[in-house]
Amino acid sequence: MDKFTENTIESKTIYDGKVVHLKVDDVTLPNGKTAKREIINHPGAVAVIAITEENKIVFVEQYRKPLEKSLIELPAGKLEKGEKPELTGIRELEEETGYTTNNLSLVTSFYTSPGFADELMYIYITDEIKKIENPPAGDEDEFVEILELSLDEAKKYVEEERIHDAKTNYAILYLHALGRF
Repeated sequence: MDKFTENTIESKTIYDGKVVHLKVDDVTLPNGKTAKREIINHPGAVAVIAITEENKIVFVEQYRKPLEKSLIELPAGKLEKGEKPELTGIRELEEETGYTTNNLSLVTSFYTSPGFADELMYIYITDEIKKIENPPAGDEDEFVEILELSLDEAKKYVEEERIHDAKTNYAILYLHALGRF
């Protein structure tokens, strides 16, 4: 047993939504005291680093209500129940960008906010993309614009905080470390 384990005494569901499940757990701490933990359960998500034949990275710009501003990000989306991450990646790439691929390689996975959420984000990469003649429709409440940027342009957007989320910053750092651009 992990010496830092917190044992759940009671768990109370606060909200059960389309994307997240919020609960409050009463826990026993390793020192015997008790505490409350606010926890968001999330099904997980997938992002795709899609690189064009011209060595441009495909991004989407979309409005993020919690931030009250638009961000430029990797195409990404939530895992559907029982869906394999690779299929989520292809589905989101198609819906958000109109590109598809038959070749995704896993780069990494990480927990987005382990202090309060269990969301596991997978990042895949592909440089074998092609435009779809009739791409599938995206979510009806999602409005995105597609951008194709060089790595240097993406780094500039990071400096300007137009790219300002963890998954996309990670992808840019990863591509920079590869030195392939």
